Amino acid sequence: MNSSELIPQELQKELIEFAQDLVRIKSLSGQEGEIVRFIEKRMLALGYDEVTIDSMGNVVGKIGNGKKSIMLDSHVDTVAVNDEEEWTIPPFSGDVVDGCLHGRGSVDMKAAAAASIYAGTIAKQLGFTTGKTIYVSCSVFEEDCDGENLKHLFKELSIKPDYVVICEPSNNVITLGHKGKAQISIKTHGISAHGSAPEKGVNAIYEMAEIIQRVDKTNLELMKKGEPRGTLVMSRISSVSASLNAVPSECEVYLDRRMIPGETEEDIKHEMEEIIKGKNATWDVGRLRRKSWTGMQISYEPFHLAWKINLNHELSKACISAYQENFGKEPTEYDFWDFSTNAVTPVSMGIPTIGFGPGEYKLAHMRNENCEVSQIIDACNFYTRVINKI
Repeated sequence: MNSSELIPQELQKELIEFAQDLVRIKSLSGQEGEIVRFIEKRMLALGYDEVTIDSMGNVVGKIGNGKKSIMLDSHVDTVAVNDEEEWTIPPFSGDVVDGCLHGRGSVDMKAAAAASIYAGTIAKQLGFTTGKTIYVSCSVFEEDCDGENLKHLFKELSIKPDYVVICEPSNNVITLGHKGKAQISIKTHGISAHGSAPEKGVNAIYEMAEIIQRVDKTNLELMKKGEPRGTLVMSRISSVSASLNAVPSECEVYLDRRMIPGETEEDIKHEMEEIIKGKNATWDVGRLRRKSWTGMQISYEPFHLAWKINLNHELSKACISAYQENFGKEPTEYDFWDFSTNAVTPVSMGIPTIGFGPGEYKLAHMRNENCEVSQIIDACNFYTRVINKI
């Protein structure tokens, strides 16, 4: 059975139209209310047994009540569009042109959300959900606070699935894991003085100067290592002073550290201590605070280790079998994402997790973002078959 035989033509058309509708709904992080309500309505119309919106604003559909459970997760928030006039096709048109769905979120990751939602109902129609519980989650605020959404959803609704598929874009390649992430704040501390008498103070910016060089050197050393390799980027710098006529009393930089499997929390702590060694400086994980569309206050600590599932794991085997059936051949490659995803929560809970989604992830966040329609249909079929195989 090839991919096109699993979903009737009429349902394929409905799936793509639904994906178009999702792209047309603007849903910046913290502003996902409209799209969540739209998804809730569609899930109910498709015959989901239960549909719940939690207090953070995530929506999850449930099918079945069996002992074995699997969750398909997609986030529905997107980054902003600040160059709309420069897009070849308007970013919220949801147009299908030359076989591709165009617009913000088409890759990251409304195509996957649509595919997973329809996979749940197709699996139900085909009898693939017998003895199983299927969760399809569409989560919020992932762009800033990856994993915090599922952490809240699992706790509030007392959900702990046996398996999780993260539907982030992978060009429909089975993805076995991703790098870890630590976002770190370093502060140097000085002594304020009037700008006309700088010798009476200690300039926190000057105190930061060597630290900046150490960060660059650390990243260069990481880049010399084999693949996969970690990275360290300084992404922001700011200072505090009494006025423009005063010596700064504090300087802060923000670091983005990507980790590979095998790197530990202790490794990162040692690295940061070396970077600030001998300086009047402190470091800490750069906690973020946001507010969801429901008004919930979110506190997010961005420190997650890398993860990778074994090819011999039963979830991997189910995905490989589904892939073979879907595409008529064995996978010739597997991917490993450079970026972080909602997987950090189920992985931290010991839940076997794997990735697969339509769209080329290098197009995410970019101008003229687009996703091949055929990949959306293939992904829907793949998710349906995974439900059957698990």
